[in-house]
Amino acid sequence: MDDLESEFRLPEEQLSEKESSDDDSVNRKRIKKVNLPIAPTLFKEVPNETGFHQTTRICLQKIREAMLNHRWQEAAEFMISYSQSLEDTTAKMPPLSTEIIWRLGIELLHNHPDTKLEDYNSLYERVKYSGVKNYLKVCLEHSSHLLVNGKFDDAKRQLSNAISWRYGKQSAAQPQTINLIQAYSGFLDYFIWCDKKNSNTGENDEVVNQEMHSYFRQSSVNMKEIMKVPGVWDPFILSYIDMLEFYSDHQGALKVLTDYAYENNFPPNPNAHIYLYRFMKKHNHPTKNLLKLLKILHTLVPSHELMLEYCTLLLETDNEEGLQQALRVLLELLDYACWRSNLDVWTQLRTILKRLIKLKQGLKIIAEEMANRKDWWLAMHFTAFHARRDRLEDKALLQVKSRVLPALCPQYVSIYRSSASKIKADNVQKDTDSRPAKKDPTTLKRKRKPKCRQSSRKHLKRSISCRKDEFV
Repeated sequence: MDDLESEFRLPEEQLSEKESSDDDSVNRKRIKKVNLPIAPTLFKEVPNETGFHQTTRICLQKIREAMLNHRWQEAAEFMISYSQSLEDTTAKMPPLSTEIIWRLGIELLHNHPDTKLEDYNSLYERVKYSGVKNYLKVCLEHSSHLLVNGKFDDAKRQLSNAISWRYGKQSAAQPQTINLIQAYSGFLDYFIWCDKKNSNTGENDEVVNQEMHSYFRQSSVNMKEIMKVPGVWDPFILSYIDMLEFYSDHQGALKVLTDYAYENNFPPNPNAHIYLYRFMKKHNHPTKNLLKLLKILHTLVPSHELMLEYCTLLLETDNEEGLQQALRVLLELLDYACWRSNLDVWTQLRTILKRLIKLKQGLKIIAEEMANRKDWWLAMHFTAFHARRDRLEDKALLQVKSRVLPALCPQYVSIYRSSASKIKADNVQKDTDSRPAKKDPTTLKRKRKPKCRQSSRKHLKRSISCRKDEFV
């Protein structure tokens, strides 16, 4: 402990009274500067630098300046000269130079107006064989670029070369990259399979079907292998399920989706449960299984759009527990800003409250669900600001919310009921085409205040039976 203090702190005897009074200056003097590793400087002149190294260093600096100022043609000319650094065998920089040419070259080609696909292929091939450290990554990026441009066969060829590539410890030290290459190889087989399926015009059906089945087998082998590796494989799983459904292997597809959703080694993935739910719904699985899936999805993502379907299925159960769960799901859905003005959610909430109020324990269930919310939740939906906004933007939403409110909390009814009455008055006005008589604004204020006070007192003193009669 003494050694640590002596290493990081100065002795107390060396601190003067003036220094001890200033906390900031003391902290700066007590803490020793830590030497953190930093990236090597690429533009700094080094001792005993040769003319070739000086030229490449200056050339790299010119490339950087040109790219920062979007002078792509000038940067391309300097890049041609800088590529000679790959031929240097005496310096320690070739691996770093290879990666610099790879990264800067691809960025340059992305922005150069006269870039062709052959330019990408030429750069990738040169960088790929300039070193073995980034061989797999370059192959994967090259195949992805070919895939985006619709060159499925060329992309498949690149991945096949990468899968068969072996270079001692370099290939063994990159298992994640190899898994990605294997996954994209199966993904490319699926794209080629889709291309064969769409181009099938009825002629030579046997030949086309054999080719499709061959690509299906190759893709299946890769997909089964990546399913053994924990991770998020959404696009690959969907492509595999599409092929299994085409060949009517529904049990196999169900097993793949079930393992993907419930495997403990995989990270929590809401999409896995969504894919399984949609598959089971498509093939008419029992409602009990669908509810189980949506319950898990509700735990993971309470604001998902499938929660409306979850409430619909809960209403079909026609029991008190299902109604209470549906009420809980909708209230949690309305906690999120994206659902606060959704008419479908409020309409479904009104339907649930109607059915709950008819039960003996219905009002008790509503009170339990609103116990932790009424202090803040109602103020988030039923203020005077919300009433004015709903009246101007969505009158149907205002009317539904005014019907829902008495069952949740009668203290806020006066605000929304007054706004709803204004809507009815406006509608009557439009039907009769009569102009309202001008009134003194002072008399309006005098009449409004006692009505609001009287209605608020009235709602506060209502009993449970009154709340039942009011909610329609």
